Amino acid sequence: MNLDFTFLTWETLVNFVSKGLVFSIQLTLVAMIGGIVLGTLLALMRLSGKKWLELPASLYVNLLRSVPLVMVILWFFLLIPLLIGQPMGAELSAIITFTVFEAAYYSEIMRAGIQSVPKGQVYAGYAVGMTYRQTMQLVVLPQAFRNMLPVLMTQTIILFQDTSLVYAIGAYDLLKGFEVAGKNFNRPVETYLVAAVVYFIICFSLSMLVRRLQKKIAIIR
Repeated sequence: MNLDFTFLTWETLVNFVSKGLVFSIQLTLVAMIGGIVLGTLLALMRLSGKKWLELPASLYVNLLRSVPLVMVILWFFLLIPLLIGQPMGAELSAIITFTVFEAAYYSEIMRAGIQSVPKGQVYAGYAVGMTYRQTMQLVVLPQAFRNMLPVLMTQTIILFQDTSLVYAIGAYDLLKGFEVAGKNFNRPVETYLVAAVVYFIICFSLSMLVRRLQKKIAIIR
């Protein structure tokens, strides 16, 4: 193979790739925050012991975890405009889809984190006069977040990798930026190879940070 990477200059990266990288990071951060918030609510609903809260939350989580992400992306992009009666941009559709989809996975992580907190601390909260909401907010959830933080970060790394699937609806993400550069310079093989290296560097670096964080949490315990 006659590979030529000379076209991948700093100017090329700025013109074609930087925009996609910014959107991929924005999508990851928004979906992570929204997914954790919604996922925590779903986890609390499933642990509430009330069927009218537990059943819809369980259906939500099990349904989305059983469907491929790319199908959910296409569903939201194609069906929501029909329901609301107006078109929705690919970027907005991707943000909504990833937030809704990732909430199902973050919900299971948070549910495990909540269950990892000893029951005695919950009873102690009730004993001093705290309500269920106060006990969860002040006693259980802070410990659950600390216990599950490495797992939450690992899921966020997977989320960043999954953002490449927005190519299916034409959103301009990091992979799309490399694809456009490859088409403009007629070097698709080289750009896909470089894209793979960039994804590896970002995800591997984040994995190392998660490992260090996990060690620090283990020391605190």
